[in-house]
Amino acid sequence: MKLSEFKFELPESHLATHPTENRDESRMMVVHRDTGKIEHRIFKDILEYFDEGDVMVVNDTKVFPARLYGNKEKTGAKIEVFLLRELNKDIHLWDVLVDPARKIRVGNKLYFGDSDLVAEVIDNTTSRGRTIKFLFDGTDEEFYKTINDLGETPLPKYIKREAEPEDRERYQTVYAQNVGAVAAPTAGLHFTKEVLKRLEIKGVDVEPITLHVGLGTFRPVDVEDLTKHKMDSENFMVPAATADRVNKALDSKKRVCAIGTTTMRALESSVSANSRLKANEGWTDRFIFPPYDFKIANALLTNFHMPESTLLMMAAAFGGYDLIMKAYEEAVKEKYRFFSYGDVMLIL
Repeated sequence: MKLSEFKFELPESHLATHPTENRDESRMMVVHRDTGKIEHRIFKDILEYFDEGDVMVVNDTKVFPARLYGNKEKTGAKIEVFLLRELNKDIHLWDVLVDPARKIRVGNKLYFGDSDLVAEVIDNTTSRGRTIKFLFDGTDEEFYKTINDLGETPLPKYIKREAEPEDRERYQTVYAQNVGAVAAPTAGLHFTKEVLKRLEIKGVDVEPITLHVGLGTFRPVDVEDLTKHKMDSENFMVPAATADRVNKALDSKKRVCAIGTTTMRALESSVSANSRLKANEGWTDRFIFPPYDFKIANALLTNFHMPESTLLMMAAAFGGYDLIMKAYEEAVKEKYRFFSYGDVMLIL
């Protein structure tokens, strides 16, 4: 398939810049693959579509406040430092993006507010990418607390506003556990503790995987031939207990729902020779676009994505290209809210 086949007109007014007042009251479009039927519901209605023995697999990665602002030594110029991943914990070596990049060279030092935190630029990685080493006198615990205090919630760039205190809670799932993501697994943002409890009472299992979402999730595709696009690698882990529970559901012909495209990538990167889920950990750069034969999940919950995005391509691979593009046309017409803080689609 071609990139241009995933183009559609999306009015800017449809981009959600704030979350709904209550997590579980986002709108939910339900798309039935077998009949092509499209329903308009709200998220808390999700309980009606799952029964005892069904499994939902969630991504329990936790977003850390990855956006820092420092000042360059001597000039005092304000520099945004976006933490991507820690390369060496012992010496606080990190991969980062800097902005404006033209001002930051190897050897430069950056100072962060009134804290004792200083960073030295060690290497250039890409046009905006740098490797930096934090110089910090203190324990690991004090270092991460300083990062946590100084950092801002890394809202996607399309949200053209400063991060607000409520974003710390709302740009995070209620089941977030393992720190490491620089972007939220957004399909999971709709769950509340109450919805999870009601699923448990109904006999629906909620099982975790971990995939640390990187900035690559927002990276635009810049080739028309999709086979030539390369995804960024992301670190993931599928626990044995999750694999066992999912396989039991598959053997019993139950529903297995991937909560979000990040969860789906982890599941599809951990398929055994007999098309079952296996415990696994490592890195995945799997790019899923139509046509694709999904091996594990038979349902997908996912937010509404941007035109020509890899996330839309995965949704189209799962739901069928024609049906999903028709559903998106309807979503625009019905003024659904798009992207990270937006509404959600359940594909059955």
